[in-house]
Amino acid sequence: MTEWHNGIVRISIPTPFPVGDVNVFLIKGDLLTLVDTGVKTPAGRYALEEGLKKLGYKLEDIEQVIITHHHPDHVGGADFFGMNVPLAGHPNNQRWLELSEDFISQLDEFFLDFASLAGIPSEMKHHVKKFRGALKYNCDRTLTNMITDKQELPGLPGWMAVETLGHAQSHLSFFREQDGAMIGGDFLLEKISPNPLIEPPFEPGKDRPRPQLQFNASLRKLIAMPVSKVYAGHGDEVENVKELANLRINRQHERAMHVRQLVENKPSTAYELCTLLFPKVFRKEPGLTLSETVAQLDYLLDLGEIKEEQSAHGNIYSVS
Repeated sequence: MTEWHNGIVRISIPTPFPVGDVNVFLIKGDLLTLVDTGVKTPAGRYALEEGLKKLGYKLEDIEQVIITHHHPDHVGGADFFGMNVPLAGHPNNQRWLELSEDFISQLDEFFLDFASLAGIPSEMKHHVKKFRGALKYNCDRTLTNMITDKQELPGLPGWMAVETLGHAQSHLSFFREQDGAMIGGDFLLEKISPNPLIEPPFEPGKDRPRPQLQFNASLRKLIAMPVSKVYAGHGDEVENVKELANLRINRQHERAMHVRQLVENKPSTAYELCTLLFPKVFRKEPGLTLSETVAQLDYLLDLGEIKEEQSAHGNIYSVS
């Protein structure tokens, strides 16, 4: 989509990540708004500038930036804009944008503990800091405006924020009821199912969020809404919205039942299951693969299909 459609236009931005290009969206309203920014690299900035140029705009014409979530391929390019340009998003973005010393220490402590509970061998503990994600691509800005669930977007009459947690604890999608359009970020993608990523709790010592349970709840919320098209953060637009959302729920259940079978065959730690599920990838992408594994275990625990027991080598999962 390289032309305006009902006041929306997509610009694709290259990223250094395996997911490939990320889509950002220009929306006409009372304020010319960019939803998401692409990643903070020279190639990302060039692609954004060229995309705007083809539409007759430049970076300085953007009047506000709104982000779907805090991941650097969606917010890193916020540094391309002047400090006078408002940056808006879910309040849960802020800790990832501020990256205070306290929060970085909390991240390290949380993921070290998470690694121990998952049964990661001591010789692999050096991979733990990879779980933080690609923080070097973060922007140096923080939110100026907070947007919460069901709030109308500033400068965009008719657009409403919808909290769609699961892939990130900061994830919002943006819905326009008059035509059923939704800017979906990484919520619903045509070709792949977004990772339900593990994040630390908002208060140290509290239980961490259960992203797969959140993600399924968000999908069910989507199914109940009159959404006709999702403008996705990666890949093409999605028009078979309800069908694809139901497919994602059903496929996730199938993946979880496969994990249950592995656990029934042999009680295992999350790390052991991860190596079975992702034998070629887990060393390269420990954070993504372990998040996916633990997400399925959270789901099975919630169903009562499995149980979790502590051991000296990490928590052991077995069939209830």
